Amino acid sequence: MHFRKAQSAVEYLTTYSWAIIIIAITLGALYALGLFSPSSFISNQCIFPADFGCLNDFFYANGVVFLNIEQATESPINVTAIGCNASGLASNMTLFQGANQIFIPIGSNYTFSASCYANGSVYTSQPGSLYKGYVVVNYTSLQTGFQHVLIGRIIEKST
Repeated sequence: MHFRKAQSAVEYLTTYSWAIIIIAITLGALYALGLFSPSSFISNQCIFPADFGCLNDFFYANGVVFLNIEQATESPINVTAIGCNASGLASNMTLFQGANQIFIPIGSNYTFSASCYANGSVYTSQPGSLYKGYVVVNYTSLQTGFQHVLIGRIIEKST
């Protein structure tokens, strides 16, 4: 009688041990695949106000972003500066002065590159890290001669 209770207890422990081992291996595999990381569920986003669009964007671990920006305003524009930072302020801008201004006709696009800043220095990270920031574009409307500031939002995983 004592033997049957012991055999039943051993079978019970063995069965549940195998189940626990399988669950532990499954959870370990899911963790290794990165499914428990919130950044794995976020897609890249590049959002600009009306009359501008982000056709393509790449963000690299050294903090450099490449953006293909399309403009659909009522007149051609000259881009005079572009910058990328975490605060949305016009700081650390790459300037395009005089003949170096970037001319973009109506309905056309241009690919810009800029260094993105966070906390006062160029943002560097490991590949797969998430960067949330703003792209600030200064441009002049060639029809009116007025200067404008365009602020777009980016959420990017570095590659």
